[in-house]
Amino acid sequence: MARKIKIFLLILANFYFTNLYASKPLPSNKVLRIGIAQEFANLNPIAMHMRFSTYIHHLIGRALTVLNPDLQWEAQLATQIPSFKNGQVAFIGKGKKRKLKVNWEIKANAKWGDGHPITGHDIAFTWKVAMTKTVSVPGRSGYEQIEKIIVDPKNPKKFTVIHKKPIWDYYDMSGFYFLPKHIEESIFNKYKNQNDGYLKHSLFTVKPATPGLYSGPYRITDVKLGSHVTVVPNKYFFGKKPKIKKIILKVISNNNTIEANLLSGNIDMITIMGLELDQAVAFEKKVKKEKLPFKVNFKPGFNYEHIDLQMKNKLFQNVNVRKALVYAIDRDKLSQAIFYGKQPKAIHFLSPTEPWFTDNPKKVTLYPYSRREAKKLLEKAGWKLRKDRFRYKDGKRFKVTFLTTAGNKTRELVQSYLKEQWRKVGLQIEIKNQPARVMFGQTLKRGEHTGMALFSWINSPETSPKYMLHSKNIPTKENNYVGSNWASYVNKKVDQLTEDLDQEFDPQKRIEIIHKIAKHYTEDVPTIPLYFKADISVTPQNMRGYRLPGTYHDASNHAEKWYLVTAKSKSKLKPNQKSKSNIKAEHKK
Repeated sequence: MARKIKIFLLILANFYFTNLYASKPLPSNKVLRIGIAQEFANLNPIAMHMRFSTYIHHLIGRALTVLNPDLQWEAQLATQIPSFKNGQVAFIGKGKKRKLKVNWEIKANAKWGDGHPITGHDIAFTWKVAMTKTVSVPGRSGYEQIEKIIVDPKNPKKFTVIHKKPIWDYYDMSGFYFLPKHIEESIFNKYKNQNDGYLKHSLFTVKPATPGLYSGPYRITDVKLGSHVTVVPNKYFFGKKPKIKKIILKVISNNNTIEANLLSGNIDMITIMGLELDQAVAFEKKVKKEKLPFKVNFKPGFNYEHIDLQMKNKLFQNVNVRKALVYAIDRDKLSQAIFYGKQPKAIHFLSPTEPWFTDNPKKVTLYPYSRREAKKLLEKAGWKLRKDRFRYKDGKRFKVTFLTTAGNKTRELVQSYLKEQWRKVGLQIEIKNQPARVMFGQTLKRGEHTGMALFSWINSPETSPKYMLHSKNIPTKENNYVGSNWASYVNKKVDQLTEDLDQEFDPQKRIEIIHKIAKHYTEDVPTIPLYFKADISVTPQNMRGYRLPGTYHDASNHAEKWYLVTAKSKSKLKPNQKSKSNIKAEHKK
């Protein structure tokens, strides 16, 4: 009886919210309210390691270059992409001492949100801060590749980057986010000798509404942790002036309630950190059936969902145990049952849509579902099955904690599925989830992850896996928790291969190197590959200029092109109209 009453109330609530939204006017350019199912940990651009933080930053900040939704590189803050052909890139030195010289120029009208010019001095200052050991950044590899940055004394808009070694993707400066030197330098100088002293006292942390912190089409005016972030147009933005006068990003950390907020009119749009696939598929059917004023966007992406195994944990130090964990799960069934086959199984960190992808069994190790093989490997590792149907070794039961982001409906469903799969081979899994801000901002970042952690890395085509695989990127107390190798994976051959990959200008040889890395990765199993997530968002029916990229370069990276049409609008721009600016990076030996 109670169950029938609950179902009736859910149907009644759904009917109420649907009709409530139907009675409301479509959103306008006055304000756009975006729902997002994740909190952020830090707004300082050099310390960001959560997707929500980068999504916000792409509204309020700009980089030298960006990968556009057509998967082509184009200049953003830079006047052009330097290349050998246009004479702005050159090798200097010979042999092992050979380096790469890259000349950059920032657009003349590029300014911070307080009108102060953006110059090469900001670039040089940012590099200095990121290289400071007391400043905890997600990864230092990209910064460490730079030997020096030389600002033109006659024109500070021009600067030269000298790379210690030649790197083929020198043009990818999309992750080199800038700090405003004229604001942040005095704070840095005061607290640079304290561990994370600068980050704690940065105006991005203590006074985020300061206009001069931002270089993008918008700037922050209001922040309330766990609630919302409000942005308004940056009057000094160098590009196209945004038409939407206010954007409010609302934190709704439970996937189950974000749809209700959309239907009730509390939000107008849902970002990619919102609906999971099953919800989106069901919601799209609802939109079509009830003719609701929304568009559900799907885009195959590079979002790698996986489980990091903490390699410092003695349970995982035997490779046979790690392999058994993979053999024991039916990832094909997982993809079909939960994701309708729309989110393909992952066999390693390379997406099937990636030019570097391979599923050749001669080049990577594959793990087809086999409970028998899983049991065989566990026995070989010394884990014996007892009468209670659990495995023991040296008198101790195999028991490990399993962590993911609390409130994420799909991840919790996947956890339950995997727990049952592993239970069938005698392994005890204890689920202990945390809010995203705690999990990413503390537990993983500070090496407090002791068992298994389910989350995703969002990449772009031809992205080096150095940030998650190189041993230098293991966060420790000694390095002030810098790095994203949260599995604590160590393989010296992989270290060398990732370094070789950076310096290989021949595209075919790069493919050969990445396949060698993938081979080690699939043999060593520091993480369990699960699937590649499709990027999903929901936009208002009257929204134009919005495109879902499917990469690390969020849709918010072109937010200045978004606008909402009204009944009086005569615009005929279609939602998926392609950008005319498609500049390819040119590579040459």
